[in-house]
Amino acid sequence: MAGGAFVDSGVGAKDYPGKLTLYVFLSCVVAATGGLIFGYDIGISGGVTSMDSFLKKFFPSVYDKEQADTETNQYCKFDSQLLTTFTSSLYLAALISSFFAATVTRVFGRKWSMFGGGITFLMGAALNGFAKNVLMLIFGRILLGVGVGFANQSVPVYLSEMAPARLRGMLNIGFQLMITIGILAANLINYGTSKIKGGWGWRVSLALAAVPAGIITIGSLFLPDTPNSLIDRGHDEAARKMLHRIRGTDDIDEEYNDLVAASNDSKLVEHPWSNILRPKYRAQLTMAIMIPFFQQLTGINVIMFYAPVLFKTIGFGSDASLISAVITGLVNVFATLVSVFTVDKFGRRKLFLQGGSQMLVCQIVVGTMIAIKLGTSGEGSFGKTYAGFLVAFICLYVAGFAWSWGPLGWLVPSEIFPLEIRSAGQSINVSVNMLFTFIIAQAFLSMLCHFKFALFYFFGGWVFIMTTFIAFFLPETKNVPIEEMILVWKAHWFWGRYIADSDIHVGKNFEMANSKAKNVDV
Repeated sequence: MAGGAFVDSGVGAKDYPGKLTLYVFLSCVVAATGGLIFGYDIGISGGVTSMDSFLKKFFPSVYDKEQADTETNQYCKFDSQLLTTFTSSLYLAALISSFFAATVTRVFGRKWSMFGGGITFLMGAALNGFAKNVLMLIFGRILLGVGVGFANQSVPVYLSEMAPARLRGMLNIGFQLMITIGILAANLINYGTSKIKGGWGWRVSLALAAVPAGIITIGSLFLPDTPNSLIDRGHDEAARKMLHRIRGTDDIDEEYNDLVAASNDSKLVEHPWSNILRPKYRAQLTMAIMIPFFQQLTGINVIMFYAPVLFKTIGFGSDASLISAVITGLVNVFATLVSVFTVDKFGRRKLFLQGGSQMLVCQIVVGTMIAIKLGTSGEGSFGKTYAGFLVAFICLYVAGFAWSWGPLGWLVPSEIFPLEIRSAGQSINVSVNMLFTFIIAQAFLSMLCHFKFALFYFFGGWVFIMTTFIAFFLPETKNVPIEEMILVWKAHWFWGRYIADSDIHVGKNFEMANSKAKNVDV
């Protein structure tokens, strides 16, 4: 098996003519704003649930528990299933809606799925901003979840289809960059609204979700359809014109013909949901399940959902906890920018492996630091210098995630599926992501109460497992056109055994890939 995991992504791949046009860049920027709604919600939830006025109105038992004894077990102060249901209900709704989004994305095009997501999220923001009781609050969260499900299903696919192959990583990571900007904006807004006298600042925080929702809703109306989607829906001439426009060259025949061939193959598939189970798609299906599964088990949502609550729980003051969340939000944004400029140069694998190693070390250090001060009793506090080191290692952890599992968890699944199962594959990716986001969000506060500092070791163990998985089972996918990605899987030491020669229809370059695959040591 030595060396077999390290297959060059250049096997059989074409380099289509064309350049990054202003039209493509602006289209990708507008589409990527779909990430703002997801990021804003991740950031806003933890901040709002750390505001006393919000807890007093909707979760009085949590507020009373927090106020009753300042020396109580720091691990268990916020353990409330109703409180976690408020946060996690969105992700269950996103999971279910992503399957409906797959049909909308395939039949009507990517842009209308984004539009539907924006409108629904807008309705949820209004409902939450004017919420009078917990039921109204959770129903608003469900509408937000439907919006997130539609946006997360369509945006990564749109970005991967519009981008030139050699710049696909950079443009696709725009989605994750917008998520991090949404998180940072939410943290800053939470810090501001927590200062509002009268106890209604949480309403402003929740209602302002309408701003990112409005951006993607209006922006999607001006987006062009991707050539892949146009061909798939029978608009061949419009697709040729669009491809000419987005590539900025007349030499588009080779790429256009490959897109048409891929579309013709896809039309032979009547049932993509059952077809995706065929052996030749084993690699893609595995990645669509394992990558989002692992992404949630990095423990990042422990930090991002509940950053203010977490910092408050381990002894920081209310203001200090929100400021710490803003700091981690800033780190998240700038570290994501690192991946934007390196992913197409160094590749996906190197960022995955480096980021995973960094996260593992930080999880162990953070868990140990908390254990030293709080032990298993949960009794204790943090000095200013000690707390500063704790935040520093949490920031290093966030940085490692932000240039690896954060952006690549969305990029890689969106670029590996052939057209005939692309919408179904992305729906599986989103639904698995949301399922485990839901589970972690629902279970985190209770896990923190019972696992205590060992919770960080728990997630650290998973980071070790996922980094090992990437090292052996994910080939490099940089610079490979989407429609030729099957050549990469065919050349892989493990996945190549599931792909027959007759499964490949990408033309002349197949012979090169096939001969190299036979020489790989398995």
